[in-house]
Amino acid sequence: MTRYMTRIELHENASKPTSKDYDKLHAAMEAKGFARTIKAGNGTVYKLPTAMYYAESSLTPAEVLRHADDAAKSVWKKYSVLTSEAPTSTWEGLDKA
Repeated sequence: MTRYMTRIELHENASKPTSKDYDKLHAAMEAKGFARTIKAGNGTVYKLPTAMYYAESSLTPAEVLRHADDAAKSVWKKYSVLTSEAPTSTWEGLDKA
């Protein structure tokens, strides 16, 4: 399985996205298999920054991007999406989940 990190930003359209819009995005991403947390090597689970998602999948990067794109467009018209393979991740300052 390949590890992926995906970031989505909802852009101002006719109005600015609200926390409720991001809540809808989080639910749509979860339904597509993305998590808002990441697990450290010691088993501790941490919260990712807002609108950043983690997934492990056998899909290609393009397929993972397409899933994220589908989730984003289901809640907002104007947005940006970035998906990267993340075989190794390190972090600082993330809150425990």
